[in-house]
Amino acid sequence: MGGTFVITLREGFEAALVLGLIYTYLEKIGARREFRYVTVGALLGVVASLALGVMVTVLSGPLVDLGPDLIGAAILFAASATLTWHGWWMRQHARAIRGDVEQRIDAAKARQQFWVVGMIAFTGVFREGAETVLFIWGLLTQVGTKAGSSLLALGGVLGVLGAIVLGVLVFQGARQVSLRRFFAWTSGFLLLLAAGLFSTGVGRLQGLGLLPAADTLWDTSGWLDDGGFVGSLLAGLLGYRARPSTWEVGAYVAYLAVAGWLLFGGSARSTVPTLDRTGSPAGTSTGRR
Repeated sequence: MGGTFVITLREGFEAALVLGLIYTYLEKIGARREFRYVTVGALLGVVASLALGVMVTVLSGPLVDLGPDLIGAAILFAASATLTWHGWWMRQHARAIRGDVEQRIDAAKARQQFWVVGMIAFTGVFREGAETVLFIWGLLTQVGTKAGSSLLALGGVLGVLGAIVLGVLVFQGARQVSLRRFFAWTSGFLLLLAAGLFSTGVGRLQGLGLLPAADTLWDTSGWLDDGGFVGSLLAGLLGYRARPSTWEVGAYVAYLAVAGWLLFGGSARSTVPTLDRTGSPAGTSTGRR
């Protein structure tokens, strides 16, 4: 539940930021009547994301027949890698998003092709939706019960609602909403989440015999089972394991060290967006995701 909440909150908020930037700039240049293209594009992005989720569900049946553990491990590694890349990209290019969006809207206005604005909205929403599908599938491979799946679904719904509320607050000029702090905290949680996915993937490879057997490093299942409510919540959010192997713990620590340096160490070309005097994310450089 915790993992899907953070994922959908972060991804949904990023989609809301892009849409808010488009609406705000269209109003600024006197093109409010073109809002319809943005709305339609965003709705189509949501529909396409849901369709992708259905397609992945349908295709996963034949793939699982090839080897559930092997396919599960591949999904886990793909999800953890994508989470890390996503966090790194946002750290490098977050401030450039506004300049890129405004530049493309100006070009669409010059050619009187405002349908392009709808394509920008569609791309922004579908990109975040597609990433969310992959991340949630990674989490689903870690739960084997209907109760666990229900908790993931609940976390996802709460995350989307939270993203909508944050998006409205930011573009209504709520100065108490700190984008810098929001992205820093969620990046930290996503780092722990990705480390847990990576560690679980290593455990799957170990179970397949592709990695040597290793001793169980500790056993806390007696007082905090990772199959229970609290344990599964910590497993989804922090990668908690009641009986982890040495390989799993080593993979978790190594992943935190490497991915943590990529996300928080060294220097970045830009920081997360700040709020200007109108309450909108500030930034003027250009860039493309």
